[in-house]
Amino acid sequence: MARSKPSKQLSQAEIERFLVAAEALHKSIIKPFISPHCEHYRATRTLHEPYHRAGAAGAYSTG
Repeated sequence: MARSKPSKQLSQAEIERFLVAAEALHKSIIKPFISPHCEHYRATRTLHEPYHRAGAAGAYSTG
């Protein structure tokens, strides 16, 4: 099925709002369940690090 509308380029402000919302969603999911002091967090730390590095480095920028 073909797209009826072409994709649009997001502005920097839209990207920043998306990243803020994505981080809030991520925190709302993991915060109630995973404490940085628990064994589960330590075991999955390698999974969390790339996410935080990507957000901090602006990996989703359009530049």
